[in-house]
Amino acid sequence: MGRQKRFVVNLPEAERQKLIDMTKKGMISARVMTRARVLLLADEQLHDKVIAERLAVSKGMIGQIRRKYATDGVAAALYEKPRPKQPPKLDPKATAILIAETCSDAPEGYAKWTMQLLADRLVALGVVDSISDETVRKTLKKT
Repeated sequence: MGRQKRFVVNLPEAERQKLIDMTKKGMISARVMTRARVLLLADEQLHDKVIAERLAVSKGMIGQIRRKYATDGVAAALYEKPRPKQPPKLDPKATAILIAETCSDAPEGYAKWTMQLLADRLVALGVVDSISDETVRKTLKKT
């Protein structure tokens, strides 16, 4: 006999029906679909190993979904929290300086500006403390 599950999934009938409808309609992302199926199978009191084999997911993922359901409810188990984004390295003023430098003549000894030369120039001008050539490239591509 295995040990008792720490986070047991007991879905009320309304939530169970909502999850069944979600999986049948197929209008949700694959991640949410998989999580809904995990919750439905866990509600049937199946072992994690059986659920993992049926859905081709890891037992760790099933444990995480069970825990999120038990602590925070169905919405937390189905959907991820938004991840914090890093603020942009270049603000509009810095972007304007970058574009102005790009439009100017290249430094002596160079036929044209490279991304690394532009990054080095922004640091030399004191616009930013440090910046990668890839950030410069992405910024120029946007504008």
